[in-house]
Amino acid sequence: MPVSFARMVDGTADDYALLDRQETAYAAGTADRVLDQLRLLDEGVSGYQISRLGHSLQTATRAHRVGADIDMVVTALLHDIGDVLALHNHGEVAAAILAPFVRDECVWIARHHGVFQMAYYAHHLGGDPDARAR
Repeated sequence: MPVSFARMVDGTADDYALLDRQETAYAAGTADRVLDQLRLLDEGVSGYQISRLGHSLQTATRAHRVGADIDMVVTALLHDIGDVLALHNHGEVAAAILAPFVRDECVWIARHHGVFQMAYYAHHLGGDPDARAR
């Protein structure tokens, strides 16, 4: 059942209560949708020796093994989740997905992890390997 309005300004309390119920129900499926996107990392960029999913699982496992808290382990697991839709700014996408669920430090790490890994390869592509210093 849709709302009665075409313009948000014309919405009634009942309309917005309906939307709230629908959005709350939809939000309950967030974890399943995130896992679906994570699985898609198995099909993405193929030039590496392991898939992006394998890389994400390794990263989360390493974080867990050194005693990282749950926020950091989840961030490690999902740091590349944005690759599926936004390869060139995937860190920003991952940060936006994580923001409601993990602490700010973890969101920052997800958002900026690409600039830190550039230390390994930027010089091969004409980039600045020291960009992380900024």
